[in-house]
Amino acid sequence: MEMGLSPIVCIAQDYIQGKTVDDLRLRQAILELPDNKTEHLPGYLPLVPGMPVLLTENVATELGLSNGTRGIFRQLVYNESPEDVRYQDKNFPLNTKFITQPKYALVEFPGCKLDNKLAELQSKIVPIAISEQTFLFDAKELLPANVAKAAKINKKTTKLTVKRKALRLIPAYSMTTHKSQGQTLGKIIVDLVMPPGPIELASVYVSLSRVKRLDDLLIIRPFEFGTLQVKPSTAQIEELKRLDKIAQSTRKRFQFIVKTTTSQECRDLQANHLTDKKTLYCMLEICPLYNYSH
Repeated sequence: MEMGLSPIVCIAQDYIQGKTVDDLRLRQAILELPDNKTEHLPGYLPLVPGMPVLLTENVATELGLSNGTRGIFRQLVYNESPEDVRYQDKNFPLNTKFITQPKYALVEFPGCKLDNKLAELQSKIVPIAISEQTFLFDAKELLPANVAKAAKINKKTTKLTVKRKALRLIPAYSMTTHKSQGQTLGKIIVDLVMPPGPIELASVYVSLSRVKRLDDLLIIRPFEFGTLQVKPSTAQIEELKRLDKIAQSTRKRFQFIVKTTTSQECRDLQANHLTDKKTLYCMLEICPLYNYSH
């Protein structure tokens, strides 16, 4: 609003038995389901050019476009529809434009591994198409009490199979610790007040290690110091021991290769694509002169 841009909201298209959902109450209830109950396809997707978004599915993992990848929304390509003007929602500003037939979103992915830009698009801009998922919705709460009771007595299911078509994106102004794993972020605000239940070591370490500088980290509120003193669980310790045994076993099994391969042979193997980085890692313990830049 302050930037002078009208917000856009993409509305998912839901189908039951191949037909669009006409009942307004049922349609509203399905659209308002949380993403974790709709295979991560949102019912409402608010979009403003320049906002951060998150991919919710693997698109092209070899290009770095996988579930959890962050990008910047640039433009929405869609078909005009009479349905667009029917929607009003108190959760969105009055000047919101509702879109019911999006075709694809143009998203900039700074970390994308595309060597060349796509035709007619700027570098790192990738079109994200509509995705389709199927999930179950329990309509029991929408049924009259006597109907719901009769269905239970007669062992009739009240669950509906819903097929949803929507963009595989969600706003990324905030994200869970799990989604942030493996990412390097510019600046972050972290909440270290943990929910009830056992505290996972990763939930603390991962969130605090997403930035390169301490100046780029802000802890939003006071927290219990014990949160930082979480020890690995017995299962985690056992897993570390298991991995250590595998590492030792691997060194012994490949000892002959390690001891008899020279640095020049290492270079020849890689040059002829006869080995990969993982195998070379073993060789390099005895070939310290080998340099990956060669």
